[in-house]
Amino acid sequence: MTTNPQGEVEVELHGGPLDGWRVPVDPGDPDPWTAVISDHGQYPGGRSLYAPDTAGAWWWVRDLRPEEL
Repeated sequence: MTTNPQGEVEVELHGGPLDGWRVPVDPGDPDPWTAVISDHGQYPGGRSLYAPDTAGAWWWVRDLRPEEL
C-alpha cells in the first residue's frame, strides 16, 4: 500500500485483466474487496473484482457482469 498525491491509500492489483494497475482503497472498510469498472475483463462494462490475500497483496477473484454489483 502507498499513498497517492491526493492522500488516498492505493494498492497494486495482481493477476486478472487489471494486472499492475494501482487503485485507491479504503483501508478501514470492513469488506476488503474492490470492484473496478473495466472494459478489459470478461464482461465489457462490468467490473473486475480483487481482494487482498493474507500477506496484503490484492489478487483478481473474478469478473462481474454490469448488473451483478
